[in-house]
Amino acid sequence: MPDAAFDAVLDATGVAKRFGAVQALKNASLQVRRGQVVALMGANGAGKSTFVKILTGVLKPDAGHVRIKGRDSTVANPAGARKWGLVPVYQEPSLIPDLSVAENLRLGDTPMEPFRHWVRELGLPDLSSDEMIRTLPLASLRIVDLARALALEPDVLLLDELTAALPTDLVDRVLKVVRAQADAGRSVIYVSHRFNEIAAICDRATVLRDGLTVGDVKIEPGIEDRIVEMMLGGAVAAAVAEERPVKPVPAVTPRLRVRSLRTGTRLTDVSFDLHKGEVLGVVALEGQGQDELFDVLAGNRKASAGAVEVDGNRKSFTHPADAIAAGLTLVPGDRAHALLMSRSVRENIAVPLLARMRNWGAIRMGEEATKVNAAIETLQIDTRAQGEVRRLSGGNQQKVTIARWIAKGVQTLLLFDPTRGIDIRTKRQIYALVRDLADQGAAVLFYTSELAEIRLACDRAVVIFNGRVVDIIDAKDADEATLMRAAYGLTEKAPA
Repeated sequence: MPDAAFDAVLDATGVAKRFGAVQALKNASLQVRRGQVVALMGANGAGKSTFVKILTGVLKPDAGHVRIKGRDSTVANPAGARKWGLVPVYQEPSLIPDLSVAENLRLGDTPMEPFRHWVRELGLPDLSSDEMIRTLPLASLRIVDLARALALEPDVLLLDELTAALPTDLVDRVLKVVRAQADAGRSVIYVSHRFNEIAAICDRATVLRDGLTVGDVKIEPGIEDRIVEMMLGGAVAAAVAEERPVKPVPAVTPRLRVRSLRTGTRLTDVSFDLHKGEVLGVVALEGQGQDELFDVLAGNRKASAGAVEVDGNRKSFTHPADAIAAGLTLVPGDRAHALLMSRSVRENIAVPLLARMRNWGAIRMGEEATKVNAAIETLQIDTRAQGEVRRLSGGNQQKVTIARWIAKGVQTLLLFDPTRGIDIRTKRQIYALVRDLADQGAAVLFYTSELAEIRLACDRAVVIFNGRVVDIIDAKDADEATLMRAAYGLTEKAPA
């Protein structure tokens, strides 16, 4: 029988896990008490996602002990974790794309009425259970995954970078629900890089670095600097990027001109210019047309009206190859869809180089290796897990999706939430890379769900509300309050 006096609903000690040459976890420990929200923090590659997958039975540890509700536990698979009351929402949605929402729920024995309740609470009241999973945007998929988990009434809810793909309005709803779960006596493990969220809902933070638990601290004002020091080590000082110096908009033909673009019901009237050497941010709440905009520009979806010009020439894309041929390359928000997960880092980066070949013949291995190595060095990609990209941390996977276009050569880069779910250090590297690419003459369209990133990476920001551009704001004026008002349609100006 469980020890009634034992207050920790979950107590993991000395957990270790190796993947070939990579020691993902060396000695990780975590204790979660009833009614607490505990942040699990660390830089990308620290072992957070591996730890969560061990706790929920996806992976088997090489060493260590896990006690649940005071009893030694061997969680062999996710179904076993569920029996113990542990339910996860992983960093990538665990839903089958070719099934409907209802069919996915039936596969997991999820009760429909509680699911509908949580979907409404989380901000998707109009979601149909007959909707096919593949038709939903990433943010909606995360809400479906969370509502499904909450409907199972878990004792411990494990959230791995859940809010990284969500716009601000849905983040607020998620944070409210998570805190309410703890106040009702349930427990939550909250994996996130967002300090404002940690401060809002968490009681404690457990910090991993290089597979080791290096600290456990109470969340209180001013703790952020201490956590950053633990996450990155004493050698790393400041963790805040400098704001990008604003460039004047040149009076020349833009690299990319979009006029009155429309597709489907969400993108109704979008116009803007993107110039060579410019980073143009895109700000929008969930479902305002940003997904459709990037799909059209990347050739994944055909526009129903409007015009796209590249270097003054009218373009019509019916396939991603058309967009790539015109110099527009997409780094999507869901990196799992962009990468060959079972292939190596080098093979993934080399894909666009091979695609350029027009005729059969010998591959120039030396030239390919030079370009791939240069991209790896530029982005400081961890290549220890050379065998398979899926073994990399989320941050390094994202670097690989960008590196393939660096190796090919960039004219216009379409970045859709490129820093989603990655740590502070990697974010700084991506900001610097984006600025360097622009300084070298590339044009960058940069959608972000984190409003603070506009000042850190962009020259201007296009704000989309209800499928239309409602404001274009210089980065120096783009504080979070201004962007949020525009994103809610409270300030509307004619596009510049």
